[in-house]
Amino acid sequence: MPTPYHHHTSSYRDPSGFIFEKEGIIYRQVNQVFKEDFDFFTSSGCCENLIKKGLLIPHEIIEENYTGQKDYYKTLRPDQVPFISYAYEWSFDMLKDAALLTLQLLKESLSYGLILKDATPFNIQWYKGKLIFIDSLSFEKYDEQKPWIAYRQFCECFLSPLLLMHYTKQPLQQLLLAYPEGIPLPITKSLLPGKTKLSLHIYLHIHLHAKISSKNNSNSSRQAHFSKQKLLNLISSLETILHKVKAPAQQTTWSEYYDEASQRNNYLEEKKKLMNDWVGSLTSVKTAADLGANDGVFSKLLAGHNIATIATDFDPLCINNLYKEIKDTNFSGLQPMIIDLSNPSPAIGVNNTERTSFIDRIQVNLATALALIHHLAIGKNIPFEKVADMFSKISDYLIIEFVPKEDEKVQLMLQNKEDIYTAYTEENFEKSFETYYTIQRKEKVGSSGRTLFLMKRNY
Repeated sequence: MPTPYHHHTSSYRDPSGFIFEKEGIIYRQVNQVFKEDFDFFTSSGCCENLIKKGLLIPHEIIEENYTGQKDYYKTLRPDQVPFISYAYEWSFDMLKDAALLTLQLLKESLSYGLILKDATPFNIQWYKGKLIFIDSLSFEKYDEQKPWIAYRQFCECFLSPLLLMHYTKQPLQQLLLAYPEGIPLPITKSLLPGKTKLSLHIYLHIHLHAKISSKNNSNSSRQAHFSKQKLLNLISSLETILHKVKAPAQQTTWSEYYDEASQRNNYLEEKKKLMNDWVGSLTSVKTAADLGANDGVFSKLLAGHNIATIATDFDPLCINNLYKEIKDTNFSGLQPMIIDLSNPSPAIGVNNTERTSFIDRIQVNLATALALIHHLAIGKNIPFEKVADMFSKISDYLIIEFVPKEDEKVQLMLQNKEDIYTAYTEENFEKSFETYYTIQRKEKVGSSGRTLFLMKRNY
């Protein structure tokens, strides 16, 4: 009698297999219907090649039916991905690199007589400091008589949002939250400027593609010869577009925050000293979330203590800059994400369980919230109690910085709004947080007037 397992709520679309959790470990079951394709994928050398090149997550094949299902063929135990993120939480260059990774996988698999049967960002995750493909059941035998079945999915999931951000010069990640299965081609076509029709590649993959897809093809069942060379030309055309698109690059209020902060007497250096001291004393901390990370100064400090760190900020430019900085460095334990803490990613999908919320996913030992509280309490009118409640759902320990109302940054925020924040005091801040936390340490940050707190959750 097999022990209980939990069928993952997002894994139900593909009859080839599914993801399940058993005793805290994530597995993937291969079903009998996919036996021939899976055996070819593994015996051809394609699987080994992709893993060796760091493109596909490694897995162990287990000859045991953990689910007890009759259609079981194999059980895979992939390397465990510590934290799952979604495309609507990625920066521009993360999504662009995920698109290029998808096309690279397609090219690599073709050389082994296989093809990628889907092209969704949900099959890509952040692992050991880089993006990697996680679905070992996405590869099937290549048939030259058939076009690439995932072509439209690729265009809607990757090409559409990247082109829209490139041409509008605006961060539009939230569109992928509204359209998690990809931005429909007719919508992309209608939003892109007319001049994009003059680009051969964009015209083919967006404008013409949208026009053809919208037609009711009575001959859709007729097979069309689509040679390997045609497919390689298609891939090359898509890569041409991807190499040309660029992230919106305008400076934001916060993209140069720490350049300015470093000029404020000894503030930044004193805060770094306190953080190094406090973090170093938390020997049990292995995971952390730097909430409001900006360009990642303190995220990198946490990672320097061998703590797997998630760096979040609502500013897409800051996160994109951080991603580009760490992509080819040794910060393998650092993962950047775009998150607005006043409106974090919700649970979405079928029954609101297919993609879990950010707060449900981000369970860490330590959270840091540096120079953040005034943005939430005054910038977003969120009471201390609600902020404390949110943080208590995330971490065991909390390092948080209180910025007094007299601070120049707070005064700057109050210039264009009525000061209704009579409850914004350090005393009320402490009382609110003590409902959830015990304050273990408290210290002024140099001569800045700001106070750093180390807290431990009460439960």
